[in-house]
Amino acid sequence: MQKKAYVYIMTNKRNTVLYTGVTSNLIKRVYEHKKKLVEGFTKRYNLNKLVYYEVFDDILSAITREKQIKAGSRKKKIDLVESVNKEWQDLFESLI
Repeated sequence: MQKKAYVYIMTNKRNTVLYTGVTSNLIKRVYEHKKKLVEGFTKRYNLNKLVYYEVFDDILSAITREKQIKAGSRKKKIDLVESVNKEWQDLFESLI
């Protein structure tokens, strides 16, 4: 069985800061962000809301997409989130 890969966008309570990441275990990774188990950007800026994700069949495709999203403007990231999550709801609960 092939392992899936994910590109995701996290934000804070007020949706003012965006973080794009890639992982092979979305539930575990978002949990780590929410519980502040990992030092870095998401902990520093209190990013604990999953607002967007995409699923890929391999990690290389996910990394390529992550780089594409990161290279885009803030407006493009907002438009991407709002294309599937207009209310900016936390999608984490729908995963578990």
